[in-house]
Amino acid sequence: MTTDFATSNLSKIAPKFRTSGAVSQPRRKANSPLRDIGITNVKVVNVVKQEDYLKRLYLVLNTTEDTKMKKFAYDEIKKILVQRGEW
Repeated sequence: MTTDFATSNLSKIAPKFRTSGAVSQPRRKANSPLRDIGITNVKVVNVVKQEDYLKRLYLVLNTTEDTKMKKFAYDEIKKILVQRGEW
């Protein structure tokens, strides 16, 4: 069977690429709050030591009733202890 492309619709089908649209070009928001992460105007920045952060996490784990907060504290404690090789 031969197809006559002069009268057929097969030559008029435009290919659709899967990489078009939001897949290849994610939407960007103007004035996104994420672009200012790490920028501060203060003169002194106090960084919490890991040991103090770990103490705070243990305190949160033992005192809060919120399940999401407990899960977060548990996961953070586990991450720190794995880094140290104590888990």
